[in-house]
Amino acid sequence: MSFCNEPRIIPPDDHPIRHHMIDKDAMKVLRVLRDNGYAGYLVGGGVRDLYLGKSPKDFDISTDARPGQVRKLFRNSRTIGRRFRLVQVFFHGKEIEVSTLRSLSEFDIDGPDAVLAPNNTYGSLGEDAQRRDLTVNGLFYEIENNTIIDYVGGIEDLDKSIVQFVGEPERRITRDPVRMLRAIRHAGRLGFRISQESWQAICTNHEKLTLCPTSRIRDEFFKDLHSGALNKWLQLALDTELFFDIFGLYKKALAKKEDFQEKPYREQLLSIAQVIDRSSMLAKKSGKRGLDNDFLLALIMVPWANSKFDLVNQRLKGAAAFKFSKILREELDKGLGVQLNLRRSIRQDMVMLLSNLPQFLQHKENNSWPKWLKRKSYYKSCSLFCELYLESLTGDQAEIDLPSAAKRGHRGSEKFSQARSKGRGKRRKGYNPSYSSHKKGVFGLKK
Repeated sequence: MSFCNEPRIIPPDDHPIRHHMIDKDAMKVLRVLRDNGYAGYLVGGGVRDLYLGKSPKDFDISTDARPGQVRKLFRNSRTIGRRFRLVQVFFHGKEIEVSTLRSLSEFDIDGPDAVLAPNNTYGSLGEDAQRRDLTVNGLFYEIENNTIIDYVGGIEDLDKSIVQFVGEPERRITRDPVRMLRAIRHAGRLGFRISQESWQAICTNHEKLTLCPTSRIRDEFFKDLHSGALNKWLQLALDTELFFDIFGLYKKALAKKEDFQEKPYREQLLSIAQVIDRSSMLAKKSGKRGLDNDFLLALIMVPWANSKFDLVNQRLKGAAAFKFSKILREELDKGLGVQLNLRRSIRQDMVMLLSNLPQFLQHKENNSWPKWLKRKSYYKSCSLFCELYLESLTGDQAEIDLPSAAKRGHRGSEKFSQARSKGRGKRRKGYNPSYSSHKKGVFGLKK
């Protein structure tokens, strides 16, 4: 995909986006920028989804105003980011992210092939478009004339249902290998195909993903874990072998040809992904909180545990069961825990779910549930884990009791309040008040 000096301007008659389709708070930000002499554009996924007739999850904005100038316009905001400063403008229940247009210098043709080059300077609209990861995410919408501005051929790719990198694929992957995950994510979610050139580049360079910080890989994967399109993502991740760069433990497991429960491990993994997608969509429709990361990761690791330990056929008790759980923990720590930089609590909960699966399957088969087991704190989660695993084998839908959603509507407001209050009330080092500010008496002790 070559860079165009002159953009393609799509007039209102040739696209479906109208002002009433845009979030009212995003429109407010765009109008404030415009009224104060700055250019503002709706960018990225918001433009893409509106063009396709979908409801965007986020409405991100780019502007020629500097972060400090944006902060002066919006008191309800804060600045974030290290490599490149962004401004989050907070409204009730959400935040609008505003970024300053960036330059093209990081992607200079003659520049060194370094991962995540540090150059982040302000630039023009065209340069900012060239820095986008995918063509379908490189579109701008401006409210003054109700037009879409396209420097990278994104509209043509949307019309043809194609996902491809902006610029030369191998160079873009080398600069930031995480872009490979974003390519298969959008192809899976949108039902698009990846262009031949971009697909070949991903298959050839998939191992470069391991050069990225584990925290970035983990956070990107968690987005797909809860997306409701994990099954499609997983098919692409397996075909490109990106999956094995995230879950190295599976390289040997999926190489085996024997079946488990009349299903190959790969097919069983895809069936589990379907179950996870059903739970994610149920959470979105009901407004409840989805299943936790440790629960879903443990489900994904069941085929591996079956291959490595013949998990579901284990019949261990007492000291033997405890020893097995330790071995299982060591394997997960060494393989997945380090590879995804998982918290200790997540790893421990995964071991609890996996190690208890055999006995729950046995009690399910015998329809016998001892009272001592029902009193265990892990009974409810392990029981659901067992039911969802069986659903992946039989296709019979289990009843999913999702936890109530947290009050997400105030998350943005809470972040803003914490950010504003963070610097307040600072005292000289070594000097603390004798009286608490919360009516707890002397030295913070209760009266």
